[in-house]
Amino acid sequence: MKKLLAGVLIALAYISCNNLAKNGAGKEESLVFHTDSLVKHIKILSSDAFQGRKPFTDGEAKTIAYLQEQFRSLGAEPGNGSSYLQEVPMIDILSQPDTIMQVRTPNGALQLKGFDEYVLSTPKTEATVNLENVPVVFAGYGVVAPEYNWNDYEGLDVKGKIVMVLVNDPGFNNGDTTLFKGKTMTYYGRWTYKFEEAARQGARGCLVIHSTAAASYPFSVVQNSWNESELRLDNKDEKLLEAQGWIAMEAAKKLIVAGGQDTSIIAKADIPGFKAVPLNETVSTHIKTKVTRSKSHNVIAKVTGSKYPDEYVLYTAHWDHLGIGKPDAKGDSIYNGALDNASGTAALLEFARVWKSRQTPPERTVVFLAVTAEEQGLLGSAYYAQHPVYPLAKTVGVLNVDEVNNYGRTKDIMVVGQGQSEMEDLLKEEAGKLGRYISYDATPEAGHYFRSDHFSFAKAGVPALAQGFGIDVVGKGTAYGKKMQEEFNAQHYHGPSDEYQASWDLSGAVDDLQLLFRVGKRLAYGHAWPGWKAGSEFKAEREKTAAERTK
Repeated sequence: MKKLLAGVLIALAYISCNNLAKNGAGKEESLVFHTDSLVKHIKILSSDAFQGRKPFTDGEAKTIAYLQEQFRSLGAEPGNGSSYLQEVPMIDILSQPDTIMQVRTPNGALQLKGFDEYVLSTPKTEATVNLENVPVVFAGYGVVAPEYNWNDYEGLDVKGKIVMVLVNDPGFNNGDTTLFKGKTMTYYGRWTYKFEEAARQGARGCLVIHSTAAASYPFSVVQNSWNESELRLDNKDEKLLEAQGWIAMEAAKKLIVAGGQDTSIIAKADIPGFKAVPLNETVSTHIKTKVTRSKSHNVIAKVTGSKYPDEYVLYTAHWDHLGIGKPDAKGDSIYNGALDNASGTAALLEFARVWKSRQTPPERTVVFLAVTAEEQGLLGSAYYAQHPVYPLAKTVGVLNVDEVNNYGRTKDIMVVGQGQSEMEDLLKEEAGKLGRYISYDATPEAGHYFRSDHFSFAKAGVPALAQGFGIDVVGKGTAYGKKMQEEFNAQHYHGPSDEYQASWDLSGAVDDLQLLFRVGKRLAYGHAWPGWKAGSEFKAEREKTAAERTK
């Protein structure tokens, strides 16, 4: 009887496993992500032969060739018609600003010192940008946010002027947790938004007032860009400032006082109803430029959906890093970017392999998008969002991988951008099924949600999940996880020492990829459309496209 019972149980187990393997969306199947596959791709992509994968270099040519070869060998279809590539036209601008800024007031003149007190560049392609006696306006936070009933530009004409605005948003310093999102930075607090809004308002220039607490990094970080070239997209119709940069807090106070105002207006900018203050002064400076035009490439592959091929689930990662630069103490000048982001690119190839190997294809089309120039300002993903291969209105959601966990399995997986979209809820549900939980970014005031490629899609209204790896390491606890993250950020992040190490433990990466696969599976075999949550600054943009999805 025992032998008979054992035989029946074995048979039932076999039938059950076989059914699970054949099943599509309704039941669970065995998912196989391989650490050896991840390691293979990471080691190749971050090898010295790839020269740090900087756009416009031989490193780019090798990287996009490798990605095309891998997608092709996996059986993933070309994602841009008959091609795996999407050209991304960009401009490289080397700004060479004057070393001083002349300030004129009714009571006399003064000078600000470049680098020490401000940094300045131009996105324009003219040989020289001349700012002569341009009026200055203190415009608070430089925010126009209808959903928060806030408009720092209301009744203000800044055409032909320079606006000086605070970094972050009014909720950061005010102490009122109901103002914007309290300490959590919204996109209105991001310096890129400040430049965009100032350009929309017709200003000639914008200076963001730096504060270490509000920016989440010291002034030295922005000083590092002084006289360094910058990439931007070659968008001919884009509204651009003539000059944009940062000004140290003490230098900003110097301008405010010289312009006949009291520095108390800085604190007043936190209060609802604040009115912008024109300063009784003008500034003069000049910027020379050297401009180079070229093209980089996004790499796109797909697995076509069986029922809803014109609805899309996107997995994204950036393939680029910093190339060859200043040598470190050991003389190493190749910024290999193994964790950032050869690891995420390797994960993208793993997603393609697992999706393509399924016996039951996805009902919606699953797209694998490896983007360029993340390190230069999310440019590859921004270009795709502005020139989508697949309509954004028909794009269900985005799952982005920017670095993987290299220090072991964790009980948690981190969500960046708490309360933004319903993609967070899907991740929480799937994590719970695996006995895991989601944790949240410990420093939401730093605006990490706006610093990786998912944000380009969020800005365009597509729900995008930003996940980071957890810190509650199995058997070692949160202190160990924090220590490992802090060590990487302090010793290896954006340095030549970000190289693959045999000591890496990628078991946690495999767990995270399996979890993201399950979220994508929910989307690819369902017909739901995740939305933005109430209070999200991206909700209105998505709602504009709702009608297109029903056509």
